[in-house]
Formats: sequence, C-alpha cells, structure tokens
Amino acid sequence: FSISNLGMFGIKAFSSIINEPQGAILSVGAGEQRPVVKNGQLAVATVMTVTLTCDHRVVDGAVGARWLAAFKALIEDPITMIV
Repeated sequence: FSISNLGMFGIKAFSSIINEPQGAILSVGAGEQRPVVKNGQLAVATVMTVTLTCDHRVVDGAVGARWLAAFKALIEDPITMIV
C-alpha cells in the first residue's frame, strides 16, 4: 500500500499508478473550501478529494470501496482514531 500526496502542490484530484509489488495506492488531493449542505443549510467546509487505485488481482473493488468508506468516516471525525 502506498500514499501519494500532490495536495501540497495544489492539485485537487488525481489518480496514481500502483507501485509493484503493492496492491493499492491512495491519491490525496488538496483540501479546499467548497459549499456543502449541512442540516438543510448551505455552509462552507474544507473538502479533500482522495482516489484509491486497486490491483484487482489483489484487492477486490468492493473491498476497496468499503476501505474508502471507513477512511472517510475516520477523516471526518478524527477523534475516533484515538478513542
């Protein structure tokens, strides 16, 4: 597993190529303020785009999607990582 971060260069979203012999790579884009709807109200939030590239010989797409859902939950509420 690798992590590639181009967000520090202002890149919003990108897809990475898997490095052998790894099975997946997470591409991390820049956080930026975007309009979002929270509790039915328009608000501004910092949003980051991540992309997961999986080698389907190693990681099934459904497993990768579940991993991204778990990652999203942790990033949105980071206190849960230390509790």
